[in-house]
Amino acid sequence: MRDQHKHRRHCPLSDEDPPPLVDLDRRQLIVGIGLLPLAGMTLSAHDAWALANQVSIETDGNFRVIKDNAIPDHPTGQFPNAHNPNAISAQNLSFKAPLKPTRSGAFRTVQGWNFGVAVNGVPFDPFTGEFWNNDRRWNYDAISGYVDLGLDQNGAHVQPGGKYHYHGWPKGLIKSWSPSRHSPIIGWAADGFPIYAAYGFADPKKSTSPVKKMTSGWRVKQGQRSGGPGGKYDGRFFVDWEWSGSADDLDQANGRDTATPEYPGGTYAYFLTEDWPVRFSPPPSSMSI
Repeated sequence: MRDQHKHRRHCPLSDEDPPPLVDLDRRQLIVGIGLLPLAGMTLSAHDAWALANQVSIETDGNFRVIKDNAIPDHPTGQFPNAHNPNAISAQNLSFKAPLKPTRSGAFRTVQGWNFGVAVNGVPFDPFTGEFWNNDRRWNYDAISGYVDLGLDQNGAHVQPGGKYHYHGWPKGLIKSWSPSRHSPIIGWAADGFPIYAAYGFADPKKSTSPVKKMTSGWRVKQGQRSGGPGGKYDGRFFVDWEWSGSADDLDQANGRDTATPEYPGGTYAYFLTEDWPVRFSPPPSSMSI
């Protein structure tokens, strides 16, 4: 079990059904639903940017283009550490997502791919490369507390190759906010919709309504696992969780249709929640390729 818990890699779970237009020989690129690479991820030292935060967010026609080196603009934990053997190094990443995304009305998983990218250029990478007995049906959750993958205070750690990335609540990214104020945009999802942190308007149709902490409808399943590792559902695996269908603030993708300060007329938006799932549930598939 010890070897299974080392942070060996973060990689797609299979070579089946990759996102559109992704070259299978370039699977280590940062891609997702509607988030297409403009350039390869360079890991060699002579091509990497300086070890200081570098990010640009620009528009190109109908797209938002984010280029960055994945170096955070906030303090991190110590890397390497006892449970993550990798040192942070600058990357050369580029993301492209629609400026005016639309919803398909369906949910689609991004398992094995990045959900999006923060405004500081650090990717949101919810899944792990750790599995019970190498069985990919039983993927360990990095923030569950049952597997120590060397996460720092930002719910982040480092891949082989040096890419720093968020799994959990990015404390350093959320520099200043108040329970009485709507969260600012902290990132962009692969499908182009904005990402906020925790606090939104109580009435999603009114930007003048009070602010409240968003709640999620995901819950740990009741009972015992059938097959696999067995035992009681406790949240250590992604499949230990289920959508309750309850009338919480957020939908199955940890998102909602809502007014926000940046979109007073309304938009679909994702919200990080401080408790599980900080990682994002399957988002709506929206981009036409």
